[in-house]
Amino acid sequence: MPALSSTMTEGKIVSWIKSEGEKLSKGDSVVVVESDKADMDVESFYDGYLAAIMVEEGHSVPIGSPIALLAESEDEIAAAVAQKSSSSSAATTTTANNPAPAPAPDSIASDVTPSAITSANISSRSSVANGATGSSVHSASEGGKRVVASPYARKLAKECGVDLIGLVGSGPNGRIVAKDVEEAVAAKVSAGSASEAAKPRSGGAAVELGSVVPFTTMQSAVIRNMVESLAVPTFRVGYTITTDALDSLYKKVKSKGVTMTAILAKATALALVKHPVVNSSCRDGKSFTYNSSINIAVAVAIDGGLITPVLQDADNIDIYSLSRKWKELVNKARAKQLQPHEYNTGTFTLSNLGMFGVDRFDAILPPGTGAIMAVGASQPALVGTKDGRIGLKNQMQVNVTADHRVIYGADLAAFLQTLAKIIEDPKDLTL
Repeated sequence: MPALSSTMTEGKIVSWIKSEGEKLSKGDSVVVVESDKADMDVESFYDGYLAAIMVEEGHSVPIGSPIALLAESEDEIAAAVAQKSSSSSAATTTTANNPAPAPAPDSIASDVTPSAITSANISSRSSVANGATGSSVHSASEGGKRVVASPYARKLAKECGVDLIGLVGSGPNGRIVAKDVEEAVAAKVSAGSASEAAKPRSGGAAVELGSVVPFTTMQSAVIRNMVESLAVPTFRVGYTITTDALDSLYKKVKSKGVTMTAILAKATALALVKHPVVNSSCRDGKSFTYNSSINIAVAVAIDGGLITPVLQDADNIDIYSLSRKWKELVNKARAKQLQPHEYNTGTFTLSNLGMFGVDRFDAILPPGTGAIMAVGASQPALVGTKDGRIGLKNQMQVNVTADHRVIYGADLAAFLQTLAKIIEDPKDLTL
């Protein structure tokens, strides 16, 4: 089991792309592994045959544990299968005491390499998709192979009664994603019944009351991060910002594909340029770093957890490019195909619940960053004007949680004043 991220301690087998006995070439994707942040392809470093699968789909094992045996020729497949059968009970004990891959026995010698899959090359399906030409898609179960689908697509298909076999996947490398399942549901039933079939996804699937559900790999990672953040002394500062000008700008550029997330990220980045201490971070408890880049991480809720895709160098990129990048990141996040640098390089975090009508909330500081800003909904409010009159204006509440070892109250107050000026007069956001 390879390490797919710096925080990964174990991996879960999502699906085997290749079957036992299949011929492999160097660079072939063999298995999809779920890490604490994403689903990633594991590629073989060697030519040969997938002799024996040691960890079945849906099971998790610690980093370094053998997950399959690779044979150099068809003649050694039988010996590898025999090794799997004879050492299955011993392998469990060995894995617990020593997660390193066990060497092959003398009967297989150097012709069977148990560590071949363990020491695989990791690549995201998205990188394959980016290198492809055209927009062709193909069946994810083509050639009688196992169906390749995201965990959420499988769950949604089960809820909606959709057979994944033969379904054409639009995801990277032909993988079936949730959108493909939803389209299949819409094709089978009328608009009314299709809406009803999709109800479990929006309203939550039925659960068995009293049942005990283990945390997913991603949820476990979120838990570790949140517990770690409790050791950091934090404080919170709130601010009310008038959004009439921002709302007007959004109406003008929305038709061009600009998202509110991109606008808020850009405004925040421009404010951070003038207040670098708010963009700083303390990781060792002994010093802090003025980060050289302004990378805005934005919290996204996905099935089974939470992840923060990063808009890198947001201060230097226009809102149109930021919007295109954001849509790409969200699609990859929901397909669990983000690369590590796309979710672990944030220097400042945004969490926005305004689209749900939430007017204010506090966010927990992610470890390794200096601050996170919780953004509430923009709502009409009666306010007093400078000439003594009462007027109606749209306002939103923002609350920033910060690391008090590095950032002080005056720092956040100055940052929020700058942010308010940018949002209330957003001419610089379109430059």
